[in-house]
Amino acid sequence: MPEKVLELDDLTVRFRLRRGDLTAVNGVSFAIGRGETFGLVGESGSGKSVTARAIMRLIPNPPGEIQRGRILFGGDNVLDKSDAEMRALRGRHIAMVFQEPMSALNPVFTVCEQISDALRTNLGLSKREARERVVELLSLVGIPSPQKRLDSYVHEFSGGMRQRVMLAMALSCNPGFLIADEPTTALDVTIQATILELITGMIERLGMSLLFITHNLGVVAHSCDKIGVMYASHMVELGEKREIFANPQHPYTVGLLNSIPRLDIQARHLTPIAGSVCNMMEPPSGCKFHPRCAHAMDVCRREVPKLKEVAPGHHAACHLHDHGAAA
Repeated sequence: MPEKVLELDDLTVRFRLRRGDLTAVNGVSFAIGRGETFGLVGESGSGKSVTARAIMRLIPNPPGEIQRGRILFGGDNVLDKSDAEMRALRGRHIAMVFQEPMSALNPVFTVCEQISDALRTNLGLSKREARERVVELLSLVGIPSPQKRLDSYVHEFSGGMRQRVMLAMALSCNPGFLIADEPTTALDVTIQATILELITGMIERLGMSLLFITHNLGVVAHSCDKIGVMYASHMVELGEKREIFANPQHPYTVGLLNSIPRLDIQARHLTPIAGSVCNMMEPPSGCKFHPRCAHAMDVCRREVPKLKEVAPGHHAACHLHDHGAAA
């Protein structure tokens, strides 16, 4: 594995709500090497975005709290850093493209003003230098006539163009690590493909590492080196992309793969995963997937399976591997 840029060790995040406590991320561990792209997949509510926000130290407290674990970035635990140190880290070294640009971008400032602010704060550029750099960034992410769009507001851009603006802002200070949280949500298929190609192209060109968060395994098939599959706050499978697609070792991963539409197989109906998404306020005992699993055993209802290596570099959290059976 290349030199580790990011490493999560036993990360656990809990929210204290009026209805009770909710554990959104439970004992999650993985690492991303320099220049690697890592896809974090799972259904909505599995804990993917909370994991990303924990890495950026953006969990609101209250009600959220990082209960235990370590988040090592460049070998340093970001949980030990002061607020001032985190502000210096964000943008310059690690950046994030958020799920919804209209929520992340400020509607009362122009695109130039928003990107320039980061450049002037983090890189000490003058107003003129920052404006010139914004033109370069907008051109880099494929926005036509960037000089004319500098003083436009967010609402004057289409959904795909807003996501390009978000990407330009994330890349503005040349970070070495990028988190993309569902960057193609609510975009049509054609625009999704364009944004994905843009992000992966930028990563390769700039030599960055990428944490790509999505609910769609099909999306990571063409863009990631490694994959982590989350379900109900837990990491249930982890490994090289090719290995997971060719030989999935958790029933949930099998279900996700079977639900992807395929052109090489004629099928009248898609194959959904049985049951409903786990209620995180009242999660089941044992393995959180057992109410939806066709292979569930008594031990699945009693004990939470541990993530263990089932093949070189391939990990899964499933009791089937303790009983001589695979998913």
